Amino acid sequence: MPQSGIRVFVVEDEALVLLELQDMLTDRGFVVAGSAVRLEEAVAKARDVECDVAVLDVNLAGQRSDPVASVLAERKIPFVFVSGYDRSALPAGFQDRPLLAKPYGPSTLIAALKQCLTPQPA
Repeated sequence: MPQSGIRVFVVEDEALVLLELQDMLTDRGFVVAGSAVRLEEAVAKARDVECDVAVLDVNLAGQRSDPVASVLAERKIPFVFVSGYDRSALPAGFQDRPLLAKPYGPSTLIAALKQCLTPQPA
């Protein structure tokens, strides 16, 4: 699957991690369609951002990103969770979503995004 031009919405509360993630994506041909560092901002942007896929930190400055996941799911936008915690930390109803354990590298990130974007058999 070519990744050039795929639009990614990034939600990450740590500024340096956000910048590194954006660089990882753009260096590999993805387009960062938008980003957010706080829950309220992320929920608002998730309602309107034009993207193909999202990267969603589970914990945003001590607040769970469950509302952002719900908005993205309602819009049928696939997403990857990132977290320093295991799968049990994922929001109820979203435990089947791809999870990247922090820290992660570019190849793991790209593989998870491609997994999200690959149609699953019914």
